Amino acid sequence: MTYDKQILHILTVAGEQGISVQAIAKHVYNMNHTFFLQPDLEEIRSYVQQFLLKNSKSSQSLIESTGRRGFYRLNTTGSQDALQLMLQFREEQQEKEEQKHPVQDLSLDLFA
Repeated sequence: MTYDKQILHILTVAGEQGISVQAIAKHVYNMNHTFFLQPDLEEIRSYVQQFLLKNSKSSQSLIESTGRRGFYRLNTTGSQDALQLMLQFREEQQEKEEQKHPVQDLSLDLFA
């Protein structure tokens, strides 16, 4: 998953209240941090900040500011792409929940 997709996923999960640039950067960092690969948190924060600023310029953009300094959310009122992204995420969540249901054990009991 690229940083862009990860940022959009985080904004989708955050919902209408939005999330801060620093929190997004920490989430992206944790998604990419492994035992062998340790990305630079400051570089990720800078990338996240540039991505959010670049994609929140117009009223038709995918991302918008919440009004609080440094907080962003998906623009669900002005962008059809953001609405589609929210619907796709909800469908993925429903599929994951359906898979979580335990499978009934239909094996024969050998000691009965």
